[in-house]
Amino acid sequence: MNMERISDEEFGKLLTTFERELVHLETRDAYGTAVELPHMAKWASGETDDLEWLQGWCAVLREAASAGKPVRRARIVSEPLSDYQRWSYSIAQPMVDAGEDIRWVPRRLVSSIAIPGNDFYLIDNLLVVFLIYTGNGLDAGKFTSSDPADIQLCRSSFDAVWELSVPHHEYHPL
Repeated sequence: MNMERISDEEFGKLLTTFERELVHLETRDAYGTAVELPHMAKWASGETDDLEWLQGWCAVLREAASAGKPVRRARIVSEPLSDYQRWSYSIAQPMVDAGEDIRWVPRRLVSSIAIPGNDFYLIDNLLVVFLIYTGNGLDAGKFTSSDPADIQLCRSSFDAVWELSVPHHEYHPL
């Protein structure tokens, strides 16, 4: 397996230059990304967040949607939801409104699905970006693979999870 580490800048470019489709599988109950932590802290303390920090991503989503390029995200979650996932649910609507199809999958439903060991983005069915996290959810790097076996595993796992997923507007967090 030949994987190459990429920078955050390279990753950002991949998310804005895909040609056909972008799919994302999330498998963790909690993350601790530097961008998100202060906003989650606001939510936890009951403060309002104008979500201005999400607008760049929403602009990317609107552009993709207007070009007919689907962006889909499936979140495998334990129920009841972790605080992180409850917060994530609370901020998902602007992304959905911008064109991202976000769906939720209770973890109990995916026991028989082969899932890669890390979250990933699959870009145009040509490149996988594996997202590596530390135990407490901090970003530990992004690695790409164009190995056909990796692409096939990610495609089949995403499709199987997607088949069981619940659209954001229909999912009711426990």
